[in-house]
Amino acid sequence: MSAASDELNGLETGRLWGITKQQDDQKCEDLLEALYSPAGGIAAALRSVASWNTWNHSPAALSPGPRFTFPGQDEPQNVPPPMASPYAEVPGKRGYEISLKESDKDVTEITSASKYCQSSPLYQEYCLQSVQAEMQRIQGSDLSALAVAISLPGLLKCHSATTTSSPPAPRSFHQEKGSLLWQDLPEVREQGLLMRLGRKEIKLQEAMFELIRSEASYLKSLTVVVTHFRGSQTLRLSLPTVEHHFLFSNLLDVQRMSERFLLDLEARLGQNVMMKQIGDLVLQHHAALRRVYVPYITNMMYQETLLKRLMQENRGFVQALKKLEQDPACQRQNLKSFLVLPFQRITRLRIVLENILKLTPLESDPVTLTKEAIMAVHQILKECDDSVQRMKQTEKLVALEKQLDFKSVKSLPLISHRRHLVQEGCLRQVLMKGLLSKVLNIHLHLFNDLLLLSLRGVSRFHVLDYARFPAHVSVGQVKTKLHGLPQHCFQLHFSKNHSNLPADFVLAANAGSERDVWIGLLSPQGGDTTIKDAGQTS
Repeated sequence: MSAASDELNGLETGRLWGITKQQDDQKCEDLLEALYSPAGGIAAALRSVASWNTWNHSPAALSPGPRFTFPGQDEPQNVPPPMASPYAEVPGKRGYEISLKESDKDVTEITSASKYCQSSPLYQEYCLQSVQAEMQRIQGSDLSALAVAISLPGLLKCHSATTTSSPPAPRSFHQEKGSLLWQDLPEVREQGLLMRLGRKEIKLQEAMFELIRSEASYLKSLTVVVTHFRGSQTLRLSLPTVEHHFLFSNLLDVQRMSERFLLDLEARLGQNVMMKQIGDLVLQHHAALRRVYVPYITNMMYQETLLKRLMQENRGFVQALKKLEQDPACQRQNLKSFLVLPFQRITRLRIVLENILKLTPLESDPVTLTKEAIMAVHQILKECDDSVQRMKQTEKLVALEKQLDFKSVKSLPLISHRRHLVQEGCLRQVLMKGLLSKVLNIHLHLFNDLLLLSLRGVSRFHVLDYARFPAHVSVGQVKTKLHGLPQHCFQLHFSKNHSNLPADFVLAANAGSERDVWIGLLSPQGGDTTIKDAGQTS
């Protein structure tokens, strides 16, 4: 919750309150975007992918094809195969059945074994309602309280035995633009739990129930995107099969996983409305969560690139999509808002679990399992981040390889799943011939295992030499005044270059700090793998 709190506390209080009706939805969407920024960070590229306003951009060609496998995966996670008929049927493992008749666009039928899914709002609306409800409830109070209450809608209205003699009247699922709370469950009222429990105990139950009802809302939105968009024969025929696969990725697997997770959560609630813990259920589903979320989030940047291009170039796709988005099943939500849901949900899941942990008595047994569940979700987020970064690095290598010219030296394959760019920049090579010196602009590409020296042309890099790094690369200081060299010079030595021969270079930087950066990176003890632009160092 800390990351969301930090971003939230940075908002201007005056802009949150007193907004006009026309501005209301946009303000709440901005607030939601801040709340869903992942603590610890999925890659910055995905933060832009997950933003709400990324539809209108210039056309962009698709990068190398998306991957639907990841290290350690038991079996390949292929994109779902195309449906053979206009009647899309998605059977679940526990009685979940969804059907969409393409000839009847106004009806998207959803039948779920879940107790709460069908009556839930879409996840987009659920999140928006949560923010709006809390903004209204704590208006005029300390804004920092919103950071805690935002994920537990309705808690500020909880009643304990010490403050009331009778429980408040139950509310319907959509009353007051909110959602059903644990305290509104018939079982809770029949057992008189609100009269017996303290405020903190009620808060804990609300926090655990928050996971159930938000998952129900999430599943409903996934159902809409799977049946209404992915299952649309018109949309499918408007673009090539491979692009249809890339656009919807493994959303069907995500939806099925969400269904199984939700039904297990509801089963736990059905066993005892006073839930002891739910961290163990998260741990039970950890492998399934990882199996579907890592490939989906990894491929989101390809999905985003494809969507931009389709919106710019494919008129048939745009027309079909516009018609689908106008369907009542979408509730005025566009396809983009559905495609980013898995990213939002997995980051939100950790926040909900952290709230549960904060309310769980320290001496109780559930604390350990809840901590383990939080760590398990954190590991999924980290793996998503690592996978996205690897994909971005691979894209950079693919683009760079097309720009390299090895005419003067022996060529080598640049693309490797273990190779990544550490730093690149331009330095000056000082060539001495007697008392005369000549300066040549040299471009350096430093990878974690290779150093390339090249001359930069208009659109290509003409490779002059290279050596394995750090095994055959070393650096040293030079006495510039003694040898009449420019300032900020250092020596670069290859013990074995592309011809397996030693080679030496005297390189000059524009400033001492720039020289120090390169010496640090090229030294064995440097070890810094952060991409930097040395050319801009002053």
